[in-house]
Amino acid sequence: MILSRYTIKNIPAELVSVPDEAIFELPEKVLQFGTGVLLRGLPDYFIDKANRAGIFNGRVVVVKSTTHGDTRDFDRQDGLYTLCIRGLENGVKVEEFQVNSSISRVLSAGEQWEEILECAHNVDMQVILSNTTEVGIELTQDDIRHHPPKSFPGKLLAFLYERFRAFEGSAISGMVIVPTELIPDNGSKLQSIVLELAHLNGLEDEFIEWLETCNHFCNSLVDRIVPGRPEADDAAAIEANTGYSDKLLTVSEVYRLWAIEGGEAVRDVLTFADADAGVVITPDIDVFRELKLRLLNGTHTFSCGLAYLAGCETVKEAMEDDAVSNYIADLMQMEISHAIPYKLEPVLAQNFGRQVLDRFANPFLRHNWLSITMNYSSKMKMRCVPIIVEHYRRQSSVPELMALGFAAYLRFMKPVEVREGKYYGEHNGVPYLIQDDLAPQFYRRWAGLTVPAFVRDVLRDPVWGASLHDLPGFCDAVTDKLNAILNNGVREVLDAQPVKKANVA
Repeated sequence: MILSRYTIKNIPAELVSVPDEAIFELPEKVLQFGTGVLLRGLPDYFIDKANRAGIFNGRVVVVKSTTHGDTRDFDRQDGLYTLCIRGLENGVKVEEFQVNSSISRVLSAGEQWEEILECAHNVDMQVILSNTTEVGIELTQDDIRHHPPKSFPGKLLAFLYERFRAFEGSAISGMVIVPTELIPDNGSKLQSIVLELAHLNGLEDEFIEWLETCNHFCNSLVDRIVPGRPEADDAAAIEANTGYSDKLLTVSEVYRLWAIEGGEAVRDVLTFADADAGVVITPDIDVFRELKLRLLNGTHTFSCGLAYLAGCETVKEAMEDDAVSNYIADLMQMEISHAIPYKLEPVLAQNFGRQVLDRFANPFLRHNWLSITMNYSSKMKMRCVPIIVEHYRRQSSVPELMALGFAAYLRFMKPVEVREGKYYGEHNGVPYLIQDDLAPQFYRRWAGLTVPAFVRDVLRDPVWGASLHDLPGFCDAVTDKLNAILNNGVREVLDAQPVKKANVA
């Protein structure tokens, strides 16, 4: 049995949550650029949940902009797909299956551009979403009279211009535009590109005024791991259990966050936010960016070399290892959460940290530490150095766990072999690839300096944007911990590390 509008009545309700037939009659309110799994696993999830609760009451028209692939799977399944939500929530394992009915149809920009422009004439249309990758939000010379324009900003501008003309520039015809591409200030950047393209295309001043005053371009931050379709064996087991075939089967973790920058006018349109606390509409989303950057990404960066050298291949394995998981929990909640370079309530950081620990321990996800070590140095600079500096601004003591994470970074960044221009480290006789722009510098430093001189040289490097060498006690602490790692190994150093009993639950 193939998943479709007409077969959902045969799906066991005790196994899979299915939509009510009335949802298929809801009007189209959202135009979405992108068919990817992140959109299906986060914005479309929230819209579907709101529709089921009778709140938003609107469906999504999806625009497929790329030339590879086609829309046949969406067409065959009437836009339906199964979202499998797996992970931990408050330490409890969760596994849920939901048939998502938020998508009404999928249109190809290359073949159905006129139908897409026709959506601009729909009085119910209120929202535009996008996830076209970071490359999508870039200014390119584009003629919006092409069918279709080449770039995503060009397509967006063409749609908005069509809407302006369809409704004769009325104020209420403006749209709420929420890009989800993973770049800072994504809404502001998209707006500036669209405005510049409008000028380059010679569009009239009245339209440009409408574009600026009647539309809301919202910065947003999305945070949910959506791996997409599971491995073949897992997918087959799910389909055998549920009794139907789904080519669009999508897996996501339990945690979800969509922070959208906006005021009451935006909130009045994005009513799906009322259906789930994971949607946050606020005038300033920087606090969520800082929490994610420091507590999730920063903890990953401080921990990745150490966990790998301790013998843990994946994040999940690290969370099952008492010594490594204690280090991660204490690092996050006892040091990082108190040194985030942003004014926030301590309880907010603590709660966010507990959610991150649940995410790290997700038994359904395989996240390799070696993948996290890619671009290790730039991640250390962007994510971790500001935390180290802020710790010293607030306290006079050495951040011992951060110092240990930095020492493990230095040990990981010890190339012992160069093959075909690539640098390799070694742990327990097994080589590993160091994928880092600074690998050549570290190769020279490790070859020519004693450990104390090596640490001093690294900490004085202007690449960090701060003089880490001048932070009281930090150089000595890193040197001592690096020597201990070199002489005894990470495992013994971790076992000797006092546990501060951060709450992991």
